[in-house]
Amino acid sequence: MNYRECGVDRGRASLAKRLIKKHAQATFSPSVLSEIGLFGGLFELKSPQVLVSSTDGVGTKLKIAQFMDKYDTVGIDLVNHCVNDILTLGASPLFFLDYIGCGRIYPEHIEEIVQGISHTCQNVGCALIGGELAEMPGTYLDEDFDLVGFIVGGVEKERIIRGQNIREGDILLGLPSSGLHTNGYSLVRQVFGIDDNPQVLGVYRPELQKTLGEELLIPHACYYHLLKDALHLVKGMAHITGGGMGENVARILPPELCTHIEHGSWVPSPIFNLIKREGKLSDEEMERVFNLGIGMVLISSPGNTPSLLSQIKKLKVIGEVKRS
Repeated sequence: MNYRECGVDRGRASLAKRLIKKHAQATFSPSVLSEIGLFGGLFELKSPQVLVSSTDGVGTKLKIAQFMDKYDTVGIDLVNHCVNDILTLGASPLFFLDYIGCGRIYPEHIEEIVQGISHTCQNVGCALIGGELAEMPGTYLDEDFDLVGFIVGGVEKERIIRGQNIREGDILLGLPSSGLHTNGYSLVRQVFGIDDNPQVLGVYRPELQKTLGEELLIPHACYYHLLKDALHLVKGMAHITGGGMGENVARILPPELCTHIEHGSWVPSPIFNLIKREGKLSDEEMERVFNLGIGMVLISSPGNTPSLLSQIKKLKVIGEVKRS
């Protein structure tokens, strides 16, 4: 017996690593002191900062990529999701690592994934300094894979955004999502019967003006460039991911406060109405699972709100902070 007969091909792994190395190196800055291939990554901090870390994945959106044989967008999803998470604390991204576990290494698929990660890291000035590629037959089926990201950012201590100064009467502002982002896909796959009939992904949907598959693979929006110069005007931020707006905004509020959301103050993209109709889902279930068209919520004082609305044209007033 040999390792290859057990389903682990070191040759495929070596080829994949050679293909992705150039994409990682394209993200390097002078702060990166190591090369791809060492047992760890070295990153030199240039100024005293508080480090902010987060980890997340893409969820079962990966199944849509697999069914459509399109792997160049899920890496974008991964980085943008992680960048948004640390942005809520006021942090700028410094470096990123990824984990890819799969049943069988397909080097061309791995390169597409990492190319998306690399391009997105470059867009936000983040170095891709390492990762792990694991071939695990028996744990994953042949073409199945998982994708996880680990990000570290930095913020000066006095600029950390924690929400502790949020008060009754503060204003909630929302930034539009680009679609489902990376949450709710297990429900969506059931609603449209995708696992049993992946061909439904290729069906053109007039209300979407694209196929269902094209809509479901729209990358997770990144809010870093929109917000980085206006963070001093913000008291708190919530990235609207799993749990919807209710759960995620509550995470940043002092315990004696709650929110009043004006649900008619924005127009959700058509995909949400389609999911609700096809799945016969209640409003409560939709609000628990999906972002419903708002990907990031900002909380500001009434005095700072006009400046934010002037600087960031996509912002909409969507509610206010109330006492519980």
